[in-house]
Amino acid sequence: MASPPTLPISTSQTATGGAAAAAQAQAPIATPAFRAFLSRLSSSVRHGFSQRRPWSELLDRGSISRPESLSEAYSRIRKNLSYFRVNYATLIALALALSLLSHPFSLLVLLSLLAAWAFLYLFRPSDQPLVILGRTFSDTETLAGLVLLTVIVVFVSSVGSLLISTLMVGFAIVCAHGAFRVPEDLFLDDQEPATAGFLSFLGGAASAAAPSLAARV
Repeated sequence: MASPPTLPISTSQTATGGAAAAAQAQAPIATPAFRAFLSRLSSSVRHGFSQRRPWSELLDRGSISRPESLSEAYSRIRKNLSYFRVNYATLIALALALSLLSHPFSLLVLLSLLAAWAFLYLFRPSDQPLVILGRTFSDTETLAGLVLLTVIVVFVSSVGSLLISTLMVGFAIVCAHGAFRVPEDLFLDDQEPATAGFLSFLGGAASAAAPSLAARV
């Protein structure tokens, strides 16, 4: 008795199926949105640091004097914040880094929270559902879980108090320096927006992550 004929299997279809499976299993860190986010963040930070003022101007002891009134102190703070904003942001960032490095557990918790937001929601492909322990979670359930986790980390654990206390101390030092630093010798460009410079990477990062967020709405 003759054996039934063997059906031919197309190698191209097999390769296509394997490529599709590999694309679906693509890690969030390899997605175009994540790569665009890192590229925009890197270029924005480099652009911000290019506008950093010389540290010798920030620490010029000859330009330190006590303000005569609160209105003068407020005016000095505004001018110095506009001129030294990159230096001030760098000092606050260094204070946060040192504070977190001195508390390794808080640093680990914060990094884990940021990684969860990035890989489970922000940069996860919209057509790839989140599956944990055999259960599939929708985008709404994932977002609600991450928001709840963030609230617990920030308001219940010691991470939130550590960040808030460090930021408060940093802002107090910045305001004290801005009030006592005489800005008359500084070249201030009135046409330059106060929010430009170092913190512009927030806008760049948001615009890079916007496509992945819009796909979930």
